[in-house]
Amino acid sequence: MIHISLSAVGILTLVAFWFIFSKFGEPGWKAVIPFYNTYIWYKYTWGNGWYFLFLLIPIANIVFYILTMIKTAKAFGHNEGFAVGLIFLPPVFLLILALNEDRYLGYPLN
Repeated sequence: MIHISLSAVGILTLVAFWFIFSKFGEPGWKAVIPFYNTYIWYKYTWGNGWYFLFLLIPIANIVFYILTMIKTAKAFGHNEGFAVGLIFLPPVFLLILALNEDRYLGYPLN
Protein backbone atom coordinates (compact mmCIF):
# COMPACT_ATOMS: atom_id res chain seq x y z
CA MET A 1 0.00 0.00 0.00
CA ILE A 2 2.85 2.38 0.80
CA HIS A 3 4.45 1.67 -2.58
CA ILE A 4 1.27 2.71 -4.36
CA SER A 5 1.13 5.95 -2.38
CA LEU A 6 4.77 6.75 -3.08
CA SER A 7 4.28 5.98 -6.75
CA ALA A 8 1.27 8.31 -6.86
CA VAL A 9 3.29 11.11 -5.25
CA GLY A 10 6.08 10.55 -7.77
CA ILE A 11 3.68 10.65 -10.71
CA LEU A 12 1.97 13.80 -9.41
CA THR A 13 5.35 15.46 -8.94
CA LEU A 14 6.33 14.52 -12.49
CA VAL A 15 3.07 16.00 -13.78
CA ALA A 16 3.78 19.19 -11.80
CA PHE A 17 7.26 19.43 -13.33
CA TRP A 18 5.78 18.91 -16.80
CA PHE A 19 3.43 21.89 -16.33
CA ILE A 20 6.11 24.05 -14.71
CA PHE A 21 8.50 23.37 -17.59
CA SER A 22 5.73 24.45 -19.95
CA LYS A 23 5.50 27.70 -17.98
CA PHE A 24 9.26 28.10 -18.49
CA GLY A 25 8.60 27.86 -22.23
CA GLU A 26 10.25 24.43 -22.48
CA PRO A 27 8.61 21.26 -23.78
CA GLY A 28 7.17 19.24 -20.91
CA TRP A 29 9.01 16.06 -21.92
CA LYS A 30 12.25 17.61 -20.66
CA ALA A 31 10.92 17.17 -17.12
CA VAL A 32 11.12 13.38 -17.54
CA ILE A 33 14.85 13.11 -18.29
CA PRO A 34 16.99 12.70 -15.14
CA PHE A 35 19.81 15.24 -14.63
CA TYR A 36 18.75 17.17 -17.72
CA ASN A 37 15.58 18.24 -15.94
CA THR A 38 17.67 19.55 -13.05
CA TYR A 39 19.89 21.42 -15.50
CA ILE A 40 16.81 23.06 -17.03
CA TRP A 41 15.37 23.87 -13.59
CA TYR A 42 18.58 25.61 -12.55
CA LYS A 43 18.80 27.41 -15.89
CA TYR A 44 15.47 29.06 -15.18
CA THR A 45 16.06 29.75 -11.49
CA TRP A 46 19.74 30.69 -11.42
CA GLY A 47 20.31 31.83 -14.99
CA ASN A 48 22.97 29.15 -15.47
CA GLY A 49 22.02 25.50 -15.61
CA TRP A 50 25.46 24.25 -14.68
CA TYR A 51 24.90 25.38 -11.09
CA PHE A 52 23.10 22.08 -10.60
CA LEU A 53 26.56 20.50 -10.22
CA PHE A 54 26.71 22.05 -6.74
CA LEU A 55 24.16 19.40 -5.77
CA LEU A 56 27.00 16.87 -5.93
CA ILE A 57 28.86 18.56 -3.06
CA PRO A 58 27.85 17.37 0.41
CA ILE A 59 26.24 20.05 2.61
CA ALA A 60 26.42 22.57 -0.24
CA ASN A 61 23.66 20.54 -1.90
CA ILE A 62 21.29 21.30 1.00
CA VAL A 63 22.08 25.01 0.82
CA PHE A 64 21.66 25.09 -2.97
CA TYR A 65 18.38 23.18 -2.76
CA ILE A 66 16.98 25.70 -0.28
CA LEU A 67 18.22 28.67 -2.31
CA THR A 68 16.78 27.14 -5.49
CA MET A 69 13.35 26.74 -3.90
CA ILE A 70 13.48 30.39 -2.76
CA LYS A 71 14.47 31.46 -6.28
CA THR A 72 11.72 29.27 -7.76
CA ALA A 73 9.10 30.94 -5.59
CA LYS A 74 10.38 34.40 -6.55
CA ALA A 75 10.54 33.45 -10.25
CA PHE A 76 6.78 32.94 -10.13
CA GLY A 77 6.02 36.00 -7.98
CA HIS A 78 5.65 34.26 -4.62
CA ASN A 79 7.19 35.18 -1.29
CA GLU A 80 9.42 33.32 1.16
CA GLY A 81 6.41 31.67 2.79
CA PHE A 82 5.66 29.83 -0.44
CA ALA A 83 9.35 28.93 -0.64
CA VAL A 84 9.12 27.29 2.79
CA GLY A 85 6.28 25.18 1.41
CA LEU A 86 8.42 24.23 -1.59
CA ILE A 87 11.24 23.20 0.74
CA PHE A 88 9.23 21.09 3.18
CA LEU A 89 6.28 19.88 1.08
CA PRO A 90 7.58 19.92 -2.49
CA PRO A 91 4.95 17.66 -4.12
CA VAL A 92 2.07 19.76 -2.80
CA PHE A 93 3.58 23.16 -3.55
CA LEU A 94 4.91 22.10 -6.95
CA LEU A 95 1.38 21.06 -7.89
CA ILE A 96 0.06 24.40 -6.67
CA LEU A 97 2.70 26.17 -8.73
CA ALA A 98 1.95 24.03 -11.76
CA LEU A 99 -1.82 24.31 -11.70
CA ASN A 100 -2.37 27.93 -10.70
CA GLU A 101 -2.33 30.80 -13.15
CA ASP A 102 1.05 32.20 -12.12
CA ARG A 103 3.44 32.99 -14.92
CA TYR A 104 7.20 32.64 -15.02
CA LEU A 105 8.62 36.13 -14.49
CA GLY A 106 12.26 35.34 -15.21
CA TYR A 107 15.00 34.21 -12.88
CA PRO A 108 15.43 36.41 -9.81
CA LEU A 109 18.66 38.36 -9.60
CA ASN A 110 18.96 38.11 -5.81
